[in-house]
Amino acid sequence: MRIWLDGGLRDLESARVSVFDHGLTVGDGIFETVKAADGRPFALTRHLDRLTRSARGLGLPDPDHDEIREACAAVLAANPMPLGRLRITYTGGHGPLGSDRGEHGPTLVVALGETTRRPDSTAVITVPWTRNERGALTGLKTTSYAENVVALGRAHEQGASEALFGNTVGQLCEGTGSNVFVVLGGEIHTPPVASGCLPGITRALAIEWIGARETDLPLDVLGRADEIFLTSTLRDIQAVHRVDDRELPAPPGPVTAKAMRVFAERSGDDLDP
Repeated sequence: MRIWLDGGLRDLESARVSVFDHGLTVGDGIFETVKAADGRPFALTRHLDRLTRSARGLGLPDPDHDEIREACAAVLAANPMPLGRLRITYTGGHGPLGSDRGEHGPTLVVALGETTRRPDSTAVITVPWTRNERGALTGLKTTSYAENVVALGRAHEQGASEALFGNTVGQLCEGTGSNVFVVLGGEIHTPPVASGCLPGITRALAIEWIGARETDLPLDVLGRADEIFLTSTLRDIQAVHRVDDRELPAPPGPVTAKAMRVFAERSGDDLDP
């Protein structure tokens, strides 16, 4: 395995980040996960644009898109695989043991791991913890992910692959690493960014390509929706067959199945939409 670290490719054994890196000590960092099929990244421009938005939200210097593109190409060429998870991590860099940043500049890591195609449907649970739609990190893809680790662990304990959050006012928000869509009376709805959800890349493409509407939705909509599906970089569009104790009939339903077909066709026609 070859990894890009701060300007060049390194072997796994020599790719080491300081124990004083702010991304490790205080979670001061951002990241993107990019799907790569046969060495070709999908929607890389959108991911880099969001990486920059996240950097500005944390007050980090703008990442160098040209360097990151070079890093992605080098890592993909050095680690051939049919389907990969390309991870771009950008942190505050070497810093003091506290919240203040150091003067050493950011750390950039690009790594690749092999993955497999997701099943057509999955089970999800809801969790009692909430997303803060008014927090300083809302809408940013940061490395402060422990809340998601805890919630996803709860989901796995209950035989599910994802956990869904409401926000502080009881509205449906998002999953630990996915956005959620519901079908009501044949129409597709998803929570707006104002709900506190991450503006997902696949979410945005699904809204554009399948005509979903952004709608404030109560969390209990999951108990009456005709169909439910998730979107994320590695899931694409994935139907939900169970929410908590509720079984949904014959997933994917007709609206979700059409959305899955449209997404597969459009994403296959354009690798950088």
